[in-house]
Amino acid sequence: MDTMNSSISEFVLLGLTNTWELEIFFFFIFLLAYAAIVAGNLLIVITVTFDSLLYSTPMYFLLGNLSFLDMCISTITTPKMVTDFLRENKTISLWGCMAQMFFLHFLGGSEMTLLIVMAVDRYIAICKPLHYTSIMNRRVLMGSVLLSWAVGFVHTMSQMVFTITLPFCGPNIVDNIFCDLPLVLKLACTETYILELLVIADSGLLSFICFILLLISYTVILVTVRRRSSGGLSKALSTLSAHITVVTLFFGPCIFIYAWPFSSFSVDKFLSVFYSVITPLLNPIIYTLRNQEMKAAMNRLRTQHIRSRQTF
Repeated sequence: MDTMNSSISEFVLLGLTNTWELEIFFFFIFLLAYAAIVAGNLLIVITVTFDSLLYSTPMYFLLGNLSFLDMCISTITTPKMVTDFLRENKTISLWGCMAQMFFLHFLGGSEMTLLIVMAVDRYIAICKPLHYTSIMNRRVLMGSVLLSWAVGFVHTMSQMVFTITLPFCGPNIVDNIFCDLPLVLKLACTETYILELLVIADSGLLSFICFILLLISYTVILVTVRRRSSGGLSKALSTLSAHITVVTLFFGPCIFIYAWPFSSFSVDKFLSVFYSVITPLLNPIIYTLRNQEMKAAMNRLRTQHIRSRQTF
């Protein structure tokens, strides 16, 4: 490396606002949001893990992994943002900044891949139902999850291996709620044009291409079902609407943040909040409030817990 050659040891995060009244307001809002994110996603993970029916169902097994990734992504950014609302000096160490960027892209790349796996799962379940259990077996599921983590690791290493070697000796102000590559690269006191193009290609265009492919795959599913039966179309729409909503919520901010990060306009802080707070908060709501099987599994676990306590 050496970022040890850098003359600065920390970055300053400007956050959302400098107004004390708004900072107090945002502190309570995002503290409650983070508590809801952890509670909601953890509830899904626990339900899928301990309910044998859901755990053996590919869609819910993948959903449990998605909730775990959402919870981790929010944990990387939100607690720091919440505590900064109460601090006058909103700083993060150089290595803390690097670690934040590493895990954001690691988990983000993993979730991107997992969403593609979930789209494939829905395609097989709806378009090839007779072969679903044989194709989406336990070995394939475990391999798919491991693949998503491997893709995330390669994705983040392909960018961070160059970023950690950059010297930082000038301004250290990051105009955002967390460290991320587009803004941090601008602070390096060396030419980063090639690395900026790498970020655009690796994060921006990859997000855009994956998003388009996912929309095409869901369109193919709906067209296939419509040709077979009109009654199956409404059922497919009900099943896929949650997946399409989650895909849009995840890829939308990613595309805007990374596909056009080096324009004359600063990165929209709203998109950063949306990516790290809103999306992980909405996913449990989308998947649980509309899903009867998930509700039934939660009721079963609650009943089992009550009975076990009565036994003792």
